[in-house]
Amino acid sequence: MTVNEALRAMAGLVVLLSLALGHWVNPNWYLLTAFVGLNLLQSAFTRWCPAMMIFRMLGLKDERTLGREGVRT
Repeated sequence: MTVNEALRAMAGLVVLLSLALGHWVNPNWYLLTAFVGLNLLQSAFTRWCPAMMIFRMLGLKDERTLGREGVRT
């Protein structure tokens, strides 16, 4: 799994989880959905996301790095 794939998976999971919590627990959880959306939007323009740094520290690779190594996992 690459950094971008992990980021998409995490964002999707957090959005679905916050929607469920907003529906069944408390509507304030919808603010987490808005936060994820805003973070995705700003990262599209700045190419910086805190989660990507964490995934890289955990050892996940970028697509460019995998292309240079000639390995796709």
